[in-house]
Amino acid sequence: MTDARCIKEHLTDIDDAQLAFYLEASPLNPTVAEAHGMLCGVVCGAAADPVALWLEQLLPSAAAGGTPDLEAREALREIAEPLEKAVRGPDLAVEMLLPQESAALAERATAVYDWVRGFLYAMGILGISELDLSGEAREVYRDLAEVTRMDLEHLEDSEENEQALMEITEFVRVAAMIIHDARVQAPQQMKDA
Repeated sequence: MTDARCIKEHLTDIDDAQLAFYLEASPLNPTVAEAHGMLCGVVCGAAADPVALWLEQLLPSAAAGGTPDLEAREALREIAEPLEKAVRGPDLAVEMLLPQESAALAERATAVYDWVRGFLYAMGILGISELDLSGEAREVYRDLAEVTRMDLEHLEDSEENEQALMEITEFVRVAAMIIHDARVQAPQQMKDA
C-alpha cells in the first residue's frame, strides 16, 4: 500500500470528536484542523522529533509548567505517529485532516484556514520564516500567509467559491510538500552527495 493511500485511510479512521476531546486538554485550544496543520508543520519543517515537539506544544509537560494529561498525550501520540511516518515516507504524502466535502463551505474554508495557521505556527516554533527559505519554498510560504487573510465572514455558498476552496486546499497541500522538500529532502540529498 502506498504511503498516500495509507495516510488517507488513517485520516478516514480518525474520530474527529475523539480527537477534539483530547485537544480540549490543550492550553492552545486548537481545532482538529489546526492541530493537524501543526503536526504537518513540525514534520515538514524538519524537527528532530516532530511528534514529541507537537505534543509538547499541545500539552506542555510538568517541566514546562504544564499539567500533563497523560491519557490525552498517549491518545494524541497514537494518532500522530502514523501521520508522521506517512509524511516522512518515500512517497511524501501530505493529506489534510479536514471536514468531509458534504460539510458546509464555510466550515471547510475555516478548517483550511485553521490548518494553515497551525502549519505556520509550527514553522514559527521551529524558528523558520520565509527568509530561511529560498526560491519556490519562499514563495509558497508567503502565499500560505495570504491564506490566513481569507475573508471567512462574508463567504457565500456558490459554485465559484466551492471551486476556489478546492484550488486553495490543493495549493496548501502542495505548498507543504514544497517546504518539506526544501527543509528535509534537499539537505538530505546534499549530505548524500
